[in-house]
Amino acid sequence: MSEAFRGEFTQKVDGKARVSIPAAFRRVLEAGDPDATRKRIVIVYGDERRKFAECYTVAGAQRLEAMIRKLPLGSMQRRLLERNMVTLSVTLEIDDDGRIVLPPKVREKTGLSSEAGEAVFAGALDTFQLWKSETYEAEIRRAAEEELAALPADMDILSLLGGDVPEV
Repeated sequence: MSEAFRGEFTQKVDGKARVSIPAAFRRVLEAGDPDATRKRIVIVYGDERRKFAECYTVAGAQRLEAMIRKLPLGSMQRRLLERNMVTLSVTLEIDDDGRIVLPPKVREKTGLSSEAGEAVFAGALDTFQLWKSETYEAEIRRAAEEELAALPADMDILSLLGGDVPEV
């Protein structure tokens, strides 16, 4: 089983729009880009409905691209996915200190800038999300309340896995 992006980390954005990727996430990114001398990250900033940028390992982005390629050429689904997941993305090198410089389009999408102060890296197994701290706190709280309200009060959320509940 491959490593996963797990947890949430808050990191400072400096005056040059640089931010350190959490060490635990760097290990997963490195495993997903084993042949590169300098490790890379793919940041997807498409889909205006999202308030965050989705971050992939190079291998993860390649798997996503392979799924998109299976769709019929010219289909609305393929065009939508190509634009939002491929065109509106950027591949960045991670520097020797584990940092990236957030490009203007990513900063615009997330509301992050050197004045924004803090970015949240939120793990989501195969990807992680990059958020402006204030937006993340409000959105995660809203989503949790909404999703939990849709479940019966006495339901254990692990039952959503069906028969695949991990043993303790």
